[in-house]
Amino acid sequence: MTPDRFFTLMLLLESRAAVTTQELASALGVSLRTITRDLNWLRDAGLPVTAHRGRLGGVTMLPGSGLDLTRLTPGEREHLSLTGLDERQRAELDASVESRRALSKIAAAQPRRVHELLPLTDVVHVDSRPWRQARASGPTPASLIGAVRRGRRLRIEYDSPRESCPRDLVVDPYGLFAKAGIWYLVADRARVPRMYRLERITTWKEVDQPRRIRESQTLATVAAALIDQWEHNHAIEVSATIDQTQIERAQRIFGLRLVPDDDHEESATGRKVTIRFLRLDDVRALLPFGSAVTVHGPTEARVHLRDLATDLAHHYAPSPTS
Repeated sequence: MTPDRFFTLMLLLESRAAVTTQELASALGVSLRTITRDLNWLRDAGLPVTAHRGRLGGVTMLPGSGLDLTRLTPGEREHLSLTGLDERQRAELDASVESRRALSKIAAAQPRRVHELLPLTDVVHVDSRPWRQARASGPTPASLIGAVRRGRRLRIEYDSPRESCPRDLVVDPYGLFAKAGIWYLVADRARVPRMYRLERITTWKEVDQPRRIRESQTLATVAAALIDQWEHNHAIEVSATIDQTQIERAQRIFGLRLVPDDDHEESATGRKVTIRFLRLDDVRALLPFGSAVTVHGPTEARVHLRDLATDLAHHYAPSPTS
């Protein structure tokens, strides 16, 4: 169990008379199996956590036996309430010092056991960065967090990969969002939500106007809606067969956009799938697979891939000798 999840789990158990394992799993964003393992860990650590079956049952903790939050400063409690961040991401937010100090206070207040286990922080390390990630450019999360917390509009210059040059934009920020090791600024532009990668923001400054976000929308709800849109909305569905050796790689890259075709049995050579793309040009993501992916349709996808491959072949064609 990570320190963040431990702290959040303890807060949930202390703040409610009884809570179901399903509620705990939903609040922490983990599986029921993980919650069961975490609760067993708390019991093994000597904390009086009990579970009662039935309609009025749930997981409870004896009053006064959990965390002594009075020993934490408001800043320490606030930093520990940020769940899901690893040490590197906390450092990027300038939050690691407060978090470590708060965790050390909590650890010091827990009774020591006769058969002491090594602290989880000594034997578990989390790094959420993707493999081979280049060093990020652009503003750091720590440099933006003050402006975002002041609730001001921002003027940013954004270098989108789909534009020939950076664009000057005025946005209304909801906040910062960390996903798969990448930081994003989540903001409305002309009342339309967007995610802006921090590494692509070339310059930014505060605008002397309060942000104008949509009513009843929060950072969490907007980020969830954008992720759902990215994973499920699409303009084109590509039917293809992927070689067995590349199935796992394709699933990592395309995620929920790759849907196995259950009507066709998996053969020794390949798997029939459907891959959903937001735009026709996005099928270029299949080029690195080479002949390991065979696109069956639609026709425009096959034609576009052929044109892209032809351009690539011409680009690397041998130079004519003099």
